[in-house]
Amino acid sequence: MKIYTKTGDKGTTSLIGGTRVAKSHLRIEAYGTVDELNAYIGLVRDQDVNKGRSGILKEIQDRLFTMGASLASDPEKETKKTPDLHEKDIILLEQEIDVMTAEVPPLRAFVLPGGHQSVSFGHVARCVCRRAERLIIRLQEESPVEDLVVIYLNRLSDYLFALCRKMTYELQAEEIVWKPRM
Repeated sequence: MKIYTKTGDKGTTSLIGGTRVAKSHLRIEAYGTVDELNAYIGLVRDQDVNKGRSGILKEIQDRLFTMGASLASDPEKETKKTPDLHEKDIILLEQEIDVMTAEVPPLRAFVLPGGHQSVSFGHVARCVCRRAERLIIRLQEESPVEDLVVIYLNRLSDYLFALCRKMTYELQAEEIVWKPRM
């Protein structure tokens, strides 16, 4: 099987179900952003500080592939069953957030992204997650998208914020408090 098909050379692509749409279609932008997020999660997973969290980060990447398959499906056509998200996927993120939050000092102010390269990668992933969430909410306004997709992304951005704080703590990096100029 060849990697290139040449079917997208004119700026269109196929959804699962066969419908061709412009590569600029909001649905394509949404699942493309989820794919970008998945790549950033891989980068975060590859950081030495996250060796012990590799399993949960791989699980998150799997859920993002699941989400991508759902978003890549034509909601107007009957398609082969794709994997789906479950409430327990969100509960897992919440449990992980609670554990990490309990292990770091209480948050008393806004913090600026940065302090260590690994932490910065996590903040980039968090920002891409928020963008994916916004795009999918926009897509939901015009086309069916499972509610759990939005909920999962919302919780995942919280997870990524908690992870950044946990990495900062473990790396003994400076947590940079935002001091607004007045």
